[in-house]
Amino acid sequence: MPLLVVRRSLATAATAAVLLAGSCAVAEAHVRVTPDTAAPGSYVTLTFKVPTESASASTTKLEVDLPTDHPFGSVSYQPVPGWTTVVTTGKLAKPVTTDDGEITHAPTKLVWTASADAAIKPGQFQTFAISVGPVPDTGKLALPAHQTYSDGSVVNWDQQQTGSQEPEHPSPVLYITDPAPDTSPSAAPTVIATPAATSDTSARWFGVGGIVLGAAGLVAAVWALTRRPRA
Repeated sequence: MPLLVVRRSLATAATAAVLLAGSCAVAEAHVRVTPDTAAPGSYVTLTFKVPTESASASTTKLEVDLPTDHPFGSVSYQPVPGWTTVVTTGKLAKPVTTDDGEITHAPTKLVWTASADAAIKPGQFQTFAISVGPVPDTGKLALPAHQTYSDGSVVNWDQQQTGSQEPEHPSPVLYITDPAPDTSPSAAPTVIATPAATSDTSARWFGVGGIVLGAAGLVAAVWALTRRPRA
């Protein structure tokens, strides 16, 4: 095999391996909230995990919208070094009656803003924790997040999931009386097929393994060609 062909094949295999591995990690690079479940009437600490997806810009601000149709009675936050936090309280369009009485004003938004040194750089993440309660007695609450980058771009994590397919920018959601989606491996549908069939996830990882092994073989071939005595 000509040395140039071997080198081209090796580069193609390496690129394919990187792209495939990257596609498996994209779904994890979202703004998430944990825990994503809570009991009605409880007080709970919610933690937003914010990764920086950009390869060239840092995350400088995070905004989280709080529900106004089923508001939290109180919200407090945990300080984050290098970040300032502002809690906005507004008048509700429609007063809400609770066990503690009628609520006409409630927290509606939190905004975290980073100092220059505290921005979340590419390849990093930061967590932002708040305590909220009492949790309203409702099905679920969307907590849309808005992520601002140092280049001025904004990513809105506010899309609602309507089917089994997660949207590109899903909103963080707190499930209360509605069941939370089961994302455990055991929740995956069972596939009845020939012994050669595997799940899509397994196939991807076997594919990555095959590409890596193939690349290793090409490296060995290159080494052997360069070591072969010339006639």
